Amino acid sequence: MLQSQVLLLRDDCMAILGSGKAHGGCSLLHAAGLGYGASIGLDLPLAVRLLDKPSKRDVKDPDELLPAILDAWIAGGFKFPNELEKEELHWAVMSQIPPRQGLKSSAALCIAALRALADATQTEVSDEEYVAMAAQAQIESNVSITGSIDDAWACLTTGWKLIDPRAESISEGVLFEGNGPNAEDWIVMIVCREERKKRPTLEDFVPHTGAYQNALEALQEMNELVALTWNGRGTVAVMNDVQGRKMTNDAILNGARAAGMSGSGNAIVVVAPKVSKPTCDRLLHLFESNKEVTKVIQTSFLSHEEVESEDAPS
Repeated sequence: MLQSQVLLLRDDCMAILGSGKAHGGCSLLHAAGLGYGASIGLDLPLAVRLLDKPSKRDVKDPDELLPAILDAWIAGGFKFPNELEKEELHWAVMSQIPPRQGLKSSAALCIAALRALADATQTEVSDEEYVAMAAQAQIESNVSITGSIDDAWACLTTGWKLIDPRAESISEGVLFEGNGPNAEDWIVMIVCREERKKRPTLEDFVPHTGAYQNALEALQEMNELVALTWNGRGTVAVMNDVQGRKMTNDAILNGARAAGMSGSGNAIVVVAPKVSKPTCDRLLHLFESNKEVTKVIQTSFLSHEEVESEDAPS
C-alpha cells in the first residue's frame, strides 16, 4: 500500500495498514462425526486492523493464532506491506463472537486477519486461497486437526457448504452447498455457558454416528434446522453433557424449531420463528433464568447484504 493510503491515528502516531472483517457461525455437521463438515454463518461480527505499532488494548491470542496467520500468508506466496518484517506487524481485534464456545471464533479471526493483509497490500485473494490459508494457520496453532475448512467457509460467505477435508484441493472439497434459512424469518439465540472442560477425541464420536448420519441426510434435503438439531444431539452425547441435552430438549418443548450444541461446545444454538414473539420471549426467559447460562445473545443467520458489507473497504 502506498504511504499516502495508510490511515494514521494521530493520538499515538500509529498507522492502520489494513483492515478486514468476518463473522462467526454454528455447526450443522461436526467434521469428526462422519468425516464431513458443514457450518453456517451467523451475524456475530469480528473486525481486525493491521498496525505498524502495538495497540494500546491487549490482544488476547492464547493459541498464538495471529503469528500462524502471518506464516500462512507468506507460505501462500504473498508479501507483507511496506516491506515490514513479521515482528513489525501488530493487530487490533474487535469481536462479538464469544470465544471457546464452538462459534468459529478462530476461523473468523483467520479470515478477518487475512483480509486485513490483503487490504494492506492491495492484493487480490480468492475465496479458496483465504480458506486454505485459514486452515493452515489453524493447524499450525493446534486449534484444529483438519483445519476447520467448513468453519472458514462459513465465516467468509453466506449459506453453508458440505466439506470433505480430505479432498486434494479446497474447491474439490466442496461437495454441495445451500443458501440456509432466510435471515428475516428466524431469531437465533446463542446460549453461552462456562468454557468446556475437555476436548473430545475422534474415538469419542464413533458410538454416535447415527445422529450425524441423520444430520447429513437432512442437509442433503436442504433442511438445515433439522441438521442443526441432530448434529447437536450427537455432540451432547459425545461430550456426555447431560445439562446440554436437557437445555436442547427444553428449547424444543418450548417452541424452538431447532436447538443443538455448536462445535464441541459449550454454546447451545436455538432457532425460533421471528413471527412468534411469545415463543421467543418464553425461550429467552427460560435461558436467562438458568443459573448455568452465562449469557444469551440474540442474533440471526446472515444475509447476502451483510457479507457484501464485509467485503467493502472499511
